[in-house]
Amino acid sequence: MSQKRISIVQPSTKEFIREGRNIPGYRLFDILHGYVYARWPYLYISLGKGEHRFSPALEKLYGSINRLLLPLLKSNGSENKSAGKTFAETYHGKVVPLEAAQQLVSIQEDVRLENLEQIIPYDKARDIVLNNPGHIVALECPCRAAKENACGPMDVCLIVGEPFASFVKEHHPNRSEWIDSEGAIDILRAEEERGHVHHAFFKDAMLGRFYAICNCCACCCGAIGAQRRGTPMLASSGFVSMVDEELCIGCGDCNDYCQFFALTVNNGYASIDQSSCMGCGVCVSHCPQDALTLSLDPSKGEPLEILNLLNSAAIN
Repeated sequence: MSQKRISIVQPSTKEFIREGRNIPGYRLFDILHGYVYARWPYLYISLGKGEHRFSPALEKLYGSINRLLLPLLKSNGSENKSAGKTFAETYHGKVVPLEAAQQLVSIQEDVRLENLEQIIPYDKARDIVLNNPGHIVALECPCRAAKENACGPMDVCLIVGEPFASFVKEHHPNRSEWIDSEGAIDILRAEEERGHVHHAFFKDAMLGRFYAICNCCACCCGAIGAQRRGTPMLASSGFVSMVDEELCIGCGDCNDYCQFFALTVNNGYASIDQSSCMGCGVCVSHCPQDALTLSLDPSKGEPLEILNLLNSAAIN
């Protein structure tokens, strides 16, 4: 009598491994790293944010290992893509205004856009490869879960495309749910209304590409906190906010919503520190006088507007 074979490996895990093996230069270490990150994101993020009791010890251990390995790798001519890289270079976000974020969850066909260095200014993880982009999962935010008295709601992290969406849903069934494109847009709009920032996230271990949209705030978000402390984990949207002094009445509403602390009110008008402004557009959507607008700034890089990228790729 034949017995049904029971697999201890989830189908989504097999798919993640299969896809990783098809990527040139993607090593077993990268596959394991990606598995650990996606399998235990709450532990991973709490350690990364320094809010876990083991964070200081692990940070020292990582630094010691990196300092020991890098000279050895250089001396024998070996190349290691991760050695010597900062955390931000392997795990980072691109700030996207609401319209651009909505585009990312509205694509209905597979996408392959690679080496977007003008848009994602990092050495690693700068591709947009969307397989089954209509597969979207809303996940409880690991940054908020790691913080006491966190802002709400929790289920605002959007995992987009495969194999990521199925992996998260299979391994975190009680902290995630399948949603459609309209549901994702509803979350984006609600978070915008709360004054929270949208980031398209990329990670080397997540097959070196875009996999999620974070919607968070300065008090909870690990990436915004790291940015404020001098670790460049976020790339600007490519825009900066501009003030029309003829319309501005100096009410300060924009200042209350700015997650990057780039806004102040001086002499009766809003004033923007453009070196700190990340072009998220939250202040624009919360100005009752319509005195703020987003303006392209070439020094900040190019916007991540996937429809324009797809149109350009089709023309070329």
